[in-house]
Amino acid sequence: MEAPAPGAAQNAATQDVQNEARRRLDAYTYLSAPERLEHLAIMRVFCGTLLADLAVPDLLAKFRQAGGPAAGLDADTLTVRLEQLVKWGNLLRSSHTVKASSISEYQRSRARYQLSKLGERIQRDADGVLAEADAAREVSNELLTLVERGLRELAELVTAPGGIQPQDGLERVSTLFVQFTEFADSIRDFYAYLGQVLARYDLDSAEYQGFKELLLDYVEAITEDVAFRAPRISAALDKLWPHVQGLLARLDAHAQGLTGLSPRGDGRLETRVQRSRGREFADWEGLRGWFSDTDGQGSQVDQLRDATLRALQSLLANAKRMLRSATGEMSRRKDLLRLARWFEEAAPQDAHDIAVAAFGLYGARHLGIPPATDEVVPAYTSWWAGPVVEVPVALRERGSRAQRGRTSAVEDHSSQKRRLREAARERAAARAAAADELRSASDRFAEVRLTSAALGLLLELLATALGNAQLRRRADTDGAGATQFDLDHAHSEDAELGIRLTVRRTAGARCVLHSVDGDLLLDDLELDVGRTSSDVADGDAEVSVS
Repeated sequence: MEAPAPGAAQNAATQDVQNEARRRLDAYTYLSAPERLEHLAIMRVFCGTLLADLAVPDLLAKFRQAGGPAAGLDADTLTVRLEQLVKWGNLLRSSHTVKASSISEYQRSRARYQLSKLGERIQRDADGVLAEADAAREVSNELLTLVERGLRELAELVTAPGGIQPQDGLERVSTLFVQFTEFADSIRDFYAYLGQVLARYDLDSAEYQGFKELLLDYVEAITEDVAFRAPRISAALDKLWPHVQGLLARLDAHAQGLTGLSPRGDGRLETRVQRSRGREFADWEGLRGWFSDTDGQGSQVDQLRDATLRALQSLLANAKRMLRSATGEMSRRKDLLRLARWFEEAAPQDAHDIAVAAFGLYGARHLGIPPATDEVVPAYTSWWAGPVVEVPVALRERGSRAQRGRTSAVEDHSSQKRRLREAARERAAARAAAADELRSASDRFAEVRLTSAALGLLLELLATALGNAQLRRRADTDGAGATQFDLDHAHSEDAELGIRLTVRRTAGARCVLHSVDGDLLLDDLELDVGRTSSDVADGDAEVSVS
């Protein structure tokens, strides 16, 4: 039999992973279904028992005793709800044998259900969210001290001669990670609540005062304690880190737990095992990354400091808002909540009237015809009281503003483009001629008279060269004690024209440039005019003039 291609095997594995994720997400469906209150009541009954399978009569008796949303369910409706929970994966059909004394009792009791592991986990999380979602959880700050002490003692025992006893190490590792997990969870919950409060910009004076005390006192105490303990914990982890792998191997040899299940023939375990916290190397990496920057992305301690800074900035923003409210810029939150309650209680037609009165959301009042330029009509002006706008005949008679007749031809700009191209060519030719004139006259500037274009090009190159010049301080000074500067070679060139100018400072040199526009005298400067470096490489030599 031919083996499947590697690509097909990879696609099949990806599809299996996606199907498993979809199955687990389906288990959350009962929390958003229309009958979610009844589903919650059913799941709470199952979560209140351990390894118990319940039938429809058992559930009905518990619902009537406890009351609540599921107290009015009949047997048929409850069966439908249970089968839906089985389909979503929250419940399982029980395989226990049914003992009944009559056929009717067998029919009532044959369908028995029990809780799945995924359903129990989701229901437990849902109950926690419903019970404590809006509460401010205290940070278990004292656990950080215990974590530091536990790591320090564990590092001393592991590095001691003979190492640590396996049972003692197992107890210390388990206790350490329970304490750290509880502390990290309390930090996340508290800052999530803090972010919920920071999102409000309508705090009144009493709420703002309480929030200020919470932030400035409680958060400051947390961050100071974390900042004090984090370096000590990092130092203990650095000392322990080379021995972590050996410690985990020794603990696994002493107590394998569920990983000691007998493997199948292919070497894999029958059951997927979730190890206890601290028994995997990844758990230690997470602990170290909380207090130290191990991947260049910053530690959790750094994120805690940044979150505190953002909270202080939000506190200042609320303070500024309250100061502005003293000048009359009050929050409209209460008014908007009252308006929302009116919308909730109003009939559909009344809700439309309320929206019109509150926001001025009238029907369309304009046809896109602008009024006269000297008339400014406010948007809230009604048709009845507004000025009359003249409607074009085409729009009034045909309902269209499109123009009739032939479309005018596109204007031809070819002549303008041709004139522009000719003018550009003439300017380029004039500059090229000026460059040729400068190169030909560079060895006899005192004898020739330059044209205006040639002198302008030379002055342009001279200005660029002087702008790029570097001044060098002389070692000596003049008689008056003033510092003197020398000019290093300054260059400028135009690669398109193939011309290059080099300026040198020489004491006593005089360079006179004659042109039709007048004479230009340059003292203490020498000008070298030649071709660019690419042209010089072809055999053209520069000529010097002073």
